[in-house]
Amino acid sequence: MRNNGFTEENQLSLLIWLRLVRVYENSNDLSNEFLKQFDLSVNQFDTLVQILIHQPVSQMEIAEHLTITKGGVSHMLGRLEKEELIERKQDWKVKYITLTEKGQTLIEKVLPLQSDFQASLFDPLTDEEKKVFYNMLKKIHRHSQDVNRLPRGVQ
Repeated sequence: MRNNGFTEENQLSLLIWLRLVRVYENSNDLSNEFLKQFDLSVNQFDTLVQILIHQPVSQMEIAEHLTITKGGVSHMLGRLEKEELIERKQDWKVKYITLTEKGQTLIEKVLPLQSDFQASLFDPLTDEEKKVFYNMLKKIHRHSQDVNRLPRGVQ
């Protein structure tokens, strides 16, 4: 049975997906606005955090940890290097990326503030609801990574 172009079976799932997209976009917009005071974007913040966690890290490895394209990673690293927040050192065929002292100081200042800011977006949820929501998102994420599974109706 169809209702407004949806199957009843899929309508709620589609509405959940649309709501997730809106929450994600709104969260990014709010974070970009918040991070402006530090002259950072969400993608720059994410890049600096990933370098902090994995340094020294190759450009290829950092690309695996980010949600931007490989070309975007190259551009991002160039900008962060120009801002003297990171440095790249050649070791034979591989360039390794580390934070500069300036980058380390900045991310250590911003990380707890951004963490608190993002956590505040989940204030309407109880701790138990947060745990359940996190586990549901993990389950959906694992399911979505099954590359051998095509959506129903796609051959």
